[in-house]
Amino acid sequence: MNVILAEDDNLVRDGIRLLLETHEGFNVIGEAHNGLEAIELLRDGSKPDVILADINMPDMDGIELIKAVKEFDPKIQVVMLSMLDNEKYMIQSFSEGASGYLLKTVSPDELIFSLRQVVSGEKYISSDLSFGLLERSAKRPPALAAEPLNLHLNSRELEILKLIGEGLTNSEMGEKLFISRRTVEGHRQNLMDKTGCKNTATLIKYAVLNRLI
Repeated sequence: MNVILAEDDNLVRDGIRLLLETHEGFNVIGEAHNGLEAIELLRDGSKPDVILADINMPDMDGIELIKAVKEFDPKIQVVMLSMLDNEKYMIQSFSEGASGYLLKTVSPDELIFSLRQVVSGEKYISSDLSFGLLERSAKRPPALAAEPLNLHLNSRELEILKLIGEGLTNSEMGEKLFISRRTVEGHRQNLMDKTGCKNTATLIKYAVLNRLI
C-alpha cells in the first residue's frame, strides 16, 4: 500500500511514518506539510493508494485537499486524521469524498486496520468517534437548537471551543495545540464575535445547545 502523509506537525508525521514502516505492506512514498504540497506530489508523479491527512493544515486544509484529490484522481482514497470529534467536520469530510475519519487518539492497531479497510473499498470511522456519536445521540434532547446556518467556524476555532469546554486556560490550549497564547486569545475572541457571546460561560452554553461540543 502506497501512502502519502499530509500533516503539518513534524513529530506526528514522523511518528506515523515510523509506525507504518514497521508493518509489512505499507510504503510511505511522500510527506507533505499541507494540502498544497500533497497535490504537488501527485502532479510530480506520486501514485498513492491512500492519503492520510490532518484536517487542520495551513494553506490548504484537509477538506480542501479531499476536493483537490478527487478532482485529480477519484481512485485515491483520503483518510482524515483529526483532534476534532465534531459531527459537522466528519459529515463534511465524507460528503467531499473521504473514505475515513480518525481521531488522533486512535491506537496504532486501529490506524493500520482502518487504512487496510479503506483501500479495500470500505468506509471507516474511528471507534472512539463512533461510540461518542452514539452516546451523544442517545442523550440529545429532541428540542435542542440546530446550529445557525450563518455560523461558520473553522477547524481551529472548533478545536479551541472544545478545549474551552474542557476547562483549559489560554496558555494550556497554546501548549496543547503548539500555538502562542496570543493566537489562542485571538481565536477565543473570534468565537465570541461570531456567536455573540459575552463570556466563557455563555459561550460553552451556546456550544452545547447548538451541538458544537
